[in-house]
Amino acid sequence: MSHKKNNKKRIKVKGEIMNQNREEKKNKIYGFIKHEDYKPMKIKDIMVLLGVSPYERGILEDILEELIDEGKIVQTKRGKFATPEAIGFMNGTFEGNQGGYGFVVLDDPEARDIFIPKDCTNDAMNKDRVLCRIIRPEENGRRSEGEIVEIIKRGSTEIVGTFQHNKSFGFVVPDDNKHARDIFISKKDMNGAKTGHKVVVKITKFPEQGKKPEGKIIEILGHVTDPTTEIIAVVRQYEIPVDFPEAVIKQINSISEEVREEDKGSREDIRNMKMVTIDGEDAKDLDDAISLEKLSNGIYRLGVHIADVTHYVRENTPLDKEAYKRGTSVYLVDRVIPMLPRKLSNGVCSLNAGVDRLALSCFMDIDAEGNVTNHRISETLINIDKRMTYNNVKKILEDHDPDLINEYTDFVDFFELMRELAMILREKRTERGSIDFDFEEAKIYLNDEGVPVEIKPYERSIATRIIEEFMLICNETIAEDHYWQDVPFMYRSHEEPDPEKIQGLSEFIYNFGYSIKGKHGTVHPKAIQKVLDDIAGSSEEPIISRLVLRSMKRAQYTATSDGHFGLAAKYYSHFTSPIRRYPDLQIHRIIKKNLNGELENKYGAMLSNKMPEIAKQCSVTERRAEEAERETEKLMKVRFMEDKLGQIFDGVISSITKWGMYIELPNTVEGLVHVTNMEDDYYNYDDKMHVFIGERTKKIYRLGDRVKVKLIDTDIIRKTIDFIVVSNDLLEEDHQE
Repeated sequence: MSHKKNNKKRIKVKGEIMNQNREEKKNKIYGFIKHEDYKPMKIKDIMVLLGVSPYERGILEDILEELIDEGKIVQTKRGKFATPEAIGFMNGTFEGNQGGYGFVVLDDPEARDIFIPKDCTNDAMNKDRVLCRIIRPEENGRRSEGEIVEIIKRGSTEIVGTFQHNKSFGFVVPDDNKHARDIFISKKDMNGAKTGHKVVVKITKFPEQGKKPEGKIIEILGHVTDPTTEIIAVVRQYEIPVDFPEAVIKQINSISEEVREEDKGSREDIRNMKMVTIDGEDAKDLDDAISLEKLSNGIYRLGVHIADVTHYVRENTPLDKEAYKRGTSVYLVDRVIPMLPRKLSNGVCSLNAGVDRLALSCFMDIDAEGNVTNHRISETLINIDKRMTYNNVKKILEDHDPDLINEYTDFVDFFELMRELAMILREKRTERGSIDFDFEEAKIYLNDEGVPVEIKPYERSIATRIIEEFMLICNETIAEDHYWQDVPFMYRSHEEPDPEKIQGLSEFIYNFGYSIKGKHGTVHPKAIQKVLDDIAGSSEEPIISRLVLRSMKRAQYTATSDGHFGLAAKYYSHFTSPIRRYPDLQIHRIIKKNLNGELENKYGAMLSNKMPEIAKQCSVTERRAEEAERETEKLMKVRFMEDKLGQIFDGVISSITKWGMYIELPNTVEGLVHVTNMEDDYYNYDDKMHVFIGERTKKIYRLGDRVKVKLIDTDIIRKTIDFIVVSNDLLEEDHQE
């Protein structure tokens, strides 16, 4: 009883909580529970202290459940509510591994993941919300180890995988290798599935005491031999929304296919300004256009004109809520899953040539050193002169194609001026230390049946660099402007690398005669860029470039301007792609509200409170899209190699692990030479030097070494490619055959 009195005396809660709106109720209740004088208590005690009547208990229960789902509080086995920290635990999301171990990704983005050994997972599955406690603290750069003490909420109830029939029962091998265990399927729950079917399985019994989870087949997606089935399986695996809800379709049907006259009047009319779009050959969602002129005083006036998507996607409408849920368009090998319905993304929002379009324009005055001396933002009405492709602009500027120069004779000087300014901006970025990773990405060509027939690296050209530089300077300008205006905003942040990773990188490249300048584990991006410049063209360039990239942290969306390490930029945002990215859409909305003086009220305060949550959602959906895109690309590369068994390829060692060497071919396909297939010697793995050393021959395999390999196996289910290294003797035997 005294326990309750003490709490009542020390914790002050202002106002009648239950008379406030739901968000205020939630914030007050959470503030009450996380108060330093709060002691874990049951719901009846909380009701007494907060003055909650029996009639309002249901509301309180809902809010407590919501706080539990968000990981902010927990309920102990005795039914008491507390923050995880108050009872010595931490909460997060379990990220599994096919080896049985895993990591707990903590809710605090600043905190490092906790390693969970195989015997400490407490039957947690990938994506489960869990409570864990530390069993071995972090030391000497080695991450802390923990054990899972409670599963708060199961993350996946439906899993995509490949069905295998085994006499009287079956099992599903999950496509996501973060699930360590197959799922048992009884005969009555097979639902007609046959071996090789891609299926969706619903978990009916979660694992207990080391036993496999059990489930029933609820959907058959098709057979693994069908390329389209595999893509559909990836889409389902990552829970990417495909079809738009009826409410969104209804809203879309009410939107005009052309810009209405009543929407043009209040805007700055710049339809007579010379401007073009430059995109890929097959792009249909054109969201950025460029205008450029050189003034008599030598100043470049660059205009970056972005589709005004927010004019059509109004806040809190079904269309906006669906775009927020999706977060981004997803570009898979054989299809695009758009963030917005195609009527918008390919229609009235796309900056097609020769038609009036609504835009949000950023005009920048840039001097000969690449400094933005002045800028302004305006809601505009535009009309694009030419729809250009990267390929054609490249042919004009680099190949001097006479036919194209003749066709676009009125624009050749325009493109030359673009190149001139882009090179100035690029040089300025380089001088400040902006890091350029020039890794080759793959372009996969499919036939009419969806089967990959060719894989080529994407070609970067002067045209892609022009657009890249103009978008970068625009994104920086927008971010800095709104930072100093001190308005709610969303930034693109990229933190400094972990000191221990930089230390490890420094030790490795020292063996090649290179060094990274820095003090006490800190490093300036300019020091990283210098290393990349020093290794350019050398045999060790691929190896060191990859290790540098792996030492970097992921960029993410934040509500605070934390700087962008990779770009060596103090302020950065994403403004230029609102058709396909929700962060850009959100920023457009803020800019327009700000231009119209609508942020200096309750809306601005509400937006400030919501921005961290919006930023987190955008980061989560971005990562989901990246993983799905990577998975489908990996899938198609395996499919491409299936009919090439026994063929010999030139490759480069792209990665070395204790289980083998990954070999990358010139077309970006990557496969594994497993250590058990290195039969000419017994090889020891040196994790510090990233090398394999033969015990008898002393032969050394290093990152970046060029090797010849033979394809010995492909596995479409596991999405793996296996090689063996081919010696000169084997090459001669193959030749004789």
